[in-house]
Amino acid sequence: MSWATAWRIARRDLNARFRGLRLLLVCLFLGTGALAAIGSLTAAIEREIESNGREYLGGDLQVELWQRGLDEEERAALEELGDVSAGIRMQAMARFGEQAAPIELKAVDAAYPLYGELTLEDGRSVGRPRPDEAWLSQGAADRLGAAPGDTIAIGTETLAVGGIVANEPDRLSEGFQLGPTVIVAEDMPMRGGLIAPGSMYQTKTRVRFSGNQDIGDAREALEERFPSQGFDIDTAERAAPGTDRFVDRMGEFLTLVGLAALVIAGIGIGGGVTSYLDARRQGIATLKILGASSSDIARIYALQIVAASLVGSVAGIAVGVALVPLLATALDGLLPVSSGLILDPGAILLALAYGMLVALVFAAPPLLRARHFPAMALMRARVAPLARDPQALLVVGSGLAAIVALALLTAENPMLSGGFLAGAAAVLTLLALLGLGIRKLAGALPRPKSPIARNALANLHRPGSSTGALVTALGFGLAAFVLLAAVQSAIDGNIAKRVPDRAPDYFVLDIPRDQVTQFETLVREADPDASWRTVPALRGSVLAFGPEGAMTRTLDLEEIPDGAWALRGERGLTYADTLPEGNELNQGQWWGPAYDGEPLVSVDEEFAAAADLEVGDMLTFGVLGIERTARIANTRRIDWESMGFNYVFVLSPNAIQDAPHNLAATIELSPGTPTGPLLQALVAALPSTSVIEVGGVLEQARTILEQVGLATLAAASVAVLAGLAVLLGAIAAARAARTYDTVVLRVLGADRRQVLVMQLIEYVVLAGALALVALGIGSFAAWLVVTQLFEFDWLPDWGVVIAVLGLGIAIVLTFAIGASLPLLRAKPAQALRAL
Repeated sequence: MSWATAWRIARRDLNARFRGLRLLLVCLFLGTGALAAIGSLTAAIEREIESNGREYLGGDLQVELWQRGLDEEERAALEELGDVSAGIRMQAMARFGEQAAPIELKAVDAAYPLYGELTLEDGRSVGRPRPDEAWLSQGAADRLGAAPGDTIAIGTETLAVGGIVANEPDRLSEGFQLGPTVIVAEDMPMRGGLIAPGSMYQTKTRVRFSGNQDIGDAREALEERFPSQGFDIDTAERAAPGTDRFVDRMGEFLTLVGLAALVIAGIGIGGGVTSYLDARRQGIATLKILGASSSDIARIYALQIVAASLVGSVAGIAVGVALVPLLATALDGLLPVSSGLILDPGAILLALAYGMLVALVFAAPPLLRARHFPAMALMRARVAPLARDPQALLVVGSGLAAIVALALLTAENPMLSGGFLAGAAAVLTLLALLGLGIRKLAGALPRPKSPIARNALANLHRPGSSTGALVTALGFGLAAFVLLAAVQSAIDGNIAKRVPDRAPDYFVLDIPRDQVTQFETLVREADPDASWRTVPALRGSVLAFGPEGAMTRTLDLEEIPDGAWALRGERGLTYADTLPEGNELNQGQWWGPAYDGEPLVSVDEEFAAAADLEVGDMLTFGVLGIERTARIANTRRIDWESMGFNYVFVLSPNAIQDAPHNLAATIELSPGTPTGPLLQALVAALPSTSVIEVGGVLEQARTILEQVGLATLAAASVAVLAGLAVLLGAIAAARAARTYDTVVLRVLGADRRQVLVMQLIEYVVLAGALALVALGIGSFAAWLVVTQLFEFDWLPDWGVVIAVLGLGIAIVLTFAIGASLPLLRAKPAQALRAL
């Protein structure tokens, strides 16, 4: 039989609505749709960052420093590379009439921007404002109620609003802000009295290369030439490290979701194709009797499977691509991606390859059974199930190896994908063994006296039983419910923990030490019952750490250890005579008041564990370009839930108090006290300070975490939908296989209620046996996602998780009962003739 003839027969037999192959269609639709959406979104984000990296960063290379600018030697080293643009970033307060608002002050020089265009709402393309002028972001204009032509005050300077910013090319690299942006000339912070020794500000110096210098080589040369100056260097290759990190983590999670959907889809495809071919076993037997060879049978039904797989895969890819703009809109503000239609050929072809491979691999066993068994064996298959074909193991094994190879070759993180696939294989093996164990146990148990219970128990272990397929489908389906509930409730728990409802009313930065008395007087006059706390505030970076005589330089690390995030870039430093509020000593001793010995430092216990540090080890900090080395005296347990000042590093006063610095403070007003009068008083009396209203910051943080939670929920729902599809398919397949059994029972006198109760008992036993297994599998998978991928705390709401698992079991039982109802309506004579 030629392929053309085989296709004519296949096309005539293939129902236009793909009756019998709908489970295959649904599974491939979900799996390929998830992969197409994931691949297109991540590829678009990476392409956007790569193509616009210089514009996002504002240069080919950027050097950040805290509390100082570049000296002549440092600036000359950058000028050797090309054009240089320097600027200042700091928190400040802007005033307009009776309104005052915290802002992110961005002071730029005449060379700004080196890449891209700074445009205003009126259509002008501009650069640095005039000395008496400022460009306001839309957020700053809204907060102050100011418009072009109005006059605002920042520090001791009065500035005209020259325009509203429409596009700030380097916005992405500026990171998290505690207020909207106001752009001014580079000397304005100094003129306005905002910068003095100890002020908390950051300088950013960008370089546009004049030649074809390699970015990596230029970075390494600067790090080697200035190893102790505290340079934090970013390059256009990673223009937004925070965003890149989030994209990497979210991309890894979404890839795992896509692979999970495909693994689950494979199970459903195998079951769906088996049911489809079982329904056509008489037609296959008839074709064989009429002279069709085994190869002819394989061609006919393989063509049907390929046609259905193509339809399901293409439909899934189309919907997945169409969903990308919606995902981009949902993640607006978190990720740099356009909201238009995104077509990535690589992602589409990869999703199609996965879909077809999975379909063919899992459809192979039932196809081979139909190909190799004689006609009479197929006719008797209902009462004498066909034996397993050893060749199917070889075909499936080869296909799975191809899928694993494709996953590892195309993965951004092969170790993660390989680990997931190994875990999925382990789970499948566990569920297969569990199914076998249930069958063996059911066969070994004493036979109940009740005929209904006896038949229900027999259904679990009799020849041709669907127990194995049901255990696998139920296990994955219920585990998907647990995964979704645990991940979502853990993210909600992190929102509750990291964004508390109760926090200080204000953070105040850059309080000069000689004005602390004035600050305290203003707070006391505004609210006699207010409480406040002031701490010294400095910035520094960890240059080296480890045992004395064997310290590791941070620049030599290829990768920062997980959890040791404080080794990355500049961090807040402080000093204290006594143990800070909300901290608990874990190991070692505190140095006490008036300590004057060897410089000491106290570190957070979690950071110490992540960096493999112990009491007695050394830390070297870069503070204003000067190295300060201190010995670890103790470790502390920090209450990060308190919204006070929590420092990873607290030093003894003699270690850093001689460095220029100001103070920071928290203010908590008594309930019912209006916050406006104190804000106005602080801004008027202490113009160099920056007052941050905590409520707005908390709302911004909550919004970001909720966006992450929404994206995670949407992605994980794909796995749940795939699990439900497979579950429905397994129940439907079991129903089709039991038509013969049910008819025989009905002929022997069983009524509808007895048949229904038998079905219900069987599913209750299976769901109950799998509940704990699904809880364990789903919880472990959720723990990996939350703690290892997102690096959040493991804070699931177990009440919610158990409730969702119970809901999943209820859905299973509802589906099972619903699937059993058609069996009760089957007419024995008609059903027996159909067999």
